[in-house]
Amino acid sequence: MPTPLDQKSSTETIRQRFDADVERFSNLETGQSATIDAPLAMELITRAAIASTPSIGHVLDIGCGAGNNTLKLRMELGTDFDTTLLDLSEPMVVRAAERVGSVNRGTQHTVVGDFRTAELPSDTYDVVLAAAVLHHLRDDDDWHQAFAKIYQLLRPGGSVWITDLVTHELPAVHQMMWQRYGEYLTSLGGDEYRERVFEYIDFEDSPRPVTYQLDLLRSVGFAQVDLLHKNSCFAAFGAVKGP
Repeated sequence: MPTPLDQKSSTETIRQRFDADVERFSNLETGQSATIDAPLAMELITRAAIASTPSIGHVLDIGCGAGNNTLKLRMELGTDFDTTLLDLSEPMVVRAAERVGSVNRGTQHTVVGDFRTAELPSDTYDVVLAAAVLHHLRDDDDWHQAFAKIYQLLRPGGSVWITDLVTHELPAVHQMMWQRYGEYLTSLGGDEYRERVFEYIDFEDSPRPVTYQLDLLRSVGFAQVDLLHKNSCFAAFGAVKGP
């Protein structure tokens, strides 16, 4: 049986795991290897941000890790912008700041903490990036409050772009997709690696279907919502805040 929500990893436990895993998240070419199509998803969300956002002056990267997605956005855009890099893990934020600061000359802000409780200015960001982070949200209220906060933080005309682990509404489809993901993990590191990844997903993560999240984006106020890519248990999608 899956681990109940109230028995999942605490924020502190998640922070400790990521504190010790900075190097794995510092490869722009592979992204996070346990994620199917990570480099493609990263390219799609950054290009979609550029295509759909009239002007990018300030970017918020939620769960920034080592900064891959902000780095990719800077490479694709070709001009500097202000950044706010936020993560639970201080070592991740330090590495992200170093890497992003080496190529981007905009003003840089760093925040070590939980996005849900962090004090961030409303109507400020042109783009919000959230890669492999929202699956740590728990119950429906937690999900709704987090998506509503993203909407509040964006300037009119701004956009949010998400890549993440997702589940499926149909149990049979979920089982089939989960088996497919297991085969992918086995191809990377064998059966032991697959079981290790599945174990920490069960204990740490609580993903939702991409359909649930698209509906949630609309419910908090986003009028334009789009799905960029989905492969097995991973999806890339986003939304634009109206003027």
